[in-house]
Amino acid sequence: MEIKKSEFVISSPTAMQCPNDTKAEYAFIGRSNVGKSSLINMLCNHKGLAKTSATPGKTLLISHFIINNEWYLVDLPGYGYAKRSKSVQKKLQQMISSYILQREQLVNVFVLIDIRHAPMTIDLEFIDWLGKSNVPFSIVFTKADKLSTLKAKQSVDTYMEKLKETWEELPPYFVSSCVSKTGRDEILNYIDNINKSL
Repeated sequence: MEIKKSEFVISSPTAMQCPNDTKAEYAFIGRSNVGKSSLINMLCNHKGLAKTSATPGKTLLISHFIINNEWYLVDLPGYGYAKRSKSVQKKLQQMISSYILQREQLVNVFVLIDIRHAPMTIDLEFIDWLGKSNVPFSIVFTKADKLSTLKAKQSVDTYMEKLKETWEELPPYFVSSCVSKTGRDEILNYIDNINKSL
């Protein structure tokens, strides 16, 4: 799939205020500082589309971007940022879960995982929650350029082995790098195939 046009549409404080549209939506989520904005910009070939921040935990809204006037890419707030107050964390949790569970237009959630880290409880719990909620999702390992090809493969294998402890069938996954644009074609083709099947 070729992205010819990508535009920011709206940032919404609640799922209820998201665009009133029937087009398919693909949501991107991960722990704070996992490289979500960079990945979105890389996929769209549009450097300043999603605002990247040096300060983790900045995104507190649900941001919609319209792609080729055909589907939406949705930037969800990062989870697990410890410096947020308990009340803000709870509010964010409610906002994320209400969007994921109630948004009929949502067809897939991409869960971003930093390839350099061992499996973290917070990510595993989130993935399990998606599974139990019957929400279709895929995993995107980010920052692959920070490791050698062998180390990156080992990291992914370790992660998938960990998931096998609780999952009968493993989710699709992609290895990506915003620097080398690794994974871009694979992720976009995956979205394209889902769009064609809708």
